[in-house]
Amino acid sequence: MTSISPPMHDHRQRCETASASHLCLDVRCLIFRFLGSIFATPGIYLQQKFRRKPASMDRQMSLSRDIGHAAAETYLITRLTFTLLRYLGVGYRWYTRLVALACYALLLMPGFIQVAYCYFFSSQVRRSIIYGDQPRNRLDLYLPTNINGPKPVVVFVTGGAWIIGYKAWGSLLGLQLAERDVIVACIDYRNFPQGTISDMVKDVSQGVSFVCNLIGRYGGDPNRIYLMGQSAGAHISACVLLEQAIKESRGESTTWSVSQIKAYFGLSGGYNLFNLVDHFHNRGLYRSILLSIMEGEESFEQFSPEVRIKNPHNREAASLLSPIKLFHGTSDLSIPSDASINLVEALKGVGVEAEVILYEGKSHTDLFLQDPLRGGKDDLFDHVVAVIHAGDEEALAKDASAPPRRRLVPEILLRLARHISPF
Repeated sequence: MTSISPPMHDHRQRCETASASHLCLDVRCLIFRFLGSIFATPGIYLQQKFRRKPASMDRQMSLSRDIGHAAAETYLITRLTFTLLRYLGVGYRWYTRLVALACYALLLMPGFIQVAYCYFFSSQVRRSIIYGDQPRNRLDLYLPTNINGPKPVVVFVTGGAWIIGYKAWGSLLGLQLAERDVIVACIDYRNFPQGTISDMVKDVSQGVSFVCNLIGRYGGDPNRIYLMGQSAGAHISACVLLEQAIKESRGESTTWSVSQIKAYFGLSGGYNLFNLVDHFHNRGLYRSILLSIMEGEESFEQFSPEVRIKNPHNREAASLLSPIKLFHGTSDLSIPSDASINLVEALKGVGVEAEVILYEGKSHTDLFLQDPLRGGKDDLFDHVVAVIHAGDEEALAKDASAPPRRRLVPEILLRLARHISPF
């Protein structure tokens, strides 16, 4: 472990940081308003389409208003984002990454549009179900068309560097797993600066509790629940699982049990903040920002599952953990694959059933975005489905005869996106 000295700030820097935080909050609020206006539109339209005439004129007027509102909000968000970057003093590195991100999204847009259409208009998607009392305490459910009997459930926590995570980022995974008769619950949670890591862990734990206790209402099997996270979401969900196990080992009152989680899937996650802080700093997630997200260096151990599992006081908690499977690309520049390798070694060291599967040459986004958008055979997806359907001969037979997944983005665009990806 490396020791990190807290950054020194003079009065002027504190003022600038405070200004930046207020501005960042303004940006987040605008984003929520923008997303809220998009998500509210279909519901409002469905409520009003039989009340107002003529319908075609109303739709045209509503569409015009929505486009104008979206354009105005997008312009304002973009302007404030650049102002925020200038306040933070992050310089050209973040500007170039922002441009790269825009180009990356544009190249993958053919697939994003198809997924977004299903997200907003498919009857299989139940959006923004409330699971708590915070503004971001919402989750999306992706339901199979076949509802004959209780279905296995995957609780998915999206990534986003603890800053730009959003539940809709899991829509592609949710739709594809729903095709295999698996219910998916994508949990939203507070991001920084709206919340820090303890808020994120609290939100996700509350979302898991909602699923464990109420998923039967939606056709889910409360005895077959799997927890999965990607990138920052893998870190947060791992913290949630371990924290829950520690609480149960101490006899504390809880609203859900680790025993309800049949397995944990961690995709491209980081699990030791001590080892990652310098790497993140060199990648552009600066030390001062990470310390703010993680509530200071003194909280690193609490939110580093790899470190916490080695604590002798947590041996009983370790015995409560379900099997853990980690997936990582060997060419991941955002979070090195050693992060998953080291966690599995630590887990095995205390008797936890754990496995790491490495994908040669895969990047941080290949496993979660490019490969699913490519269609056809996907080793990671097939592995996850095989674990979920283990022991269910009928489901395994259906998986074996399932048609190849449809390609959503041309290969040339996928390759270009991989080369310019900022992740």
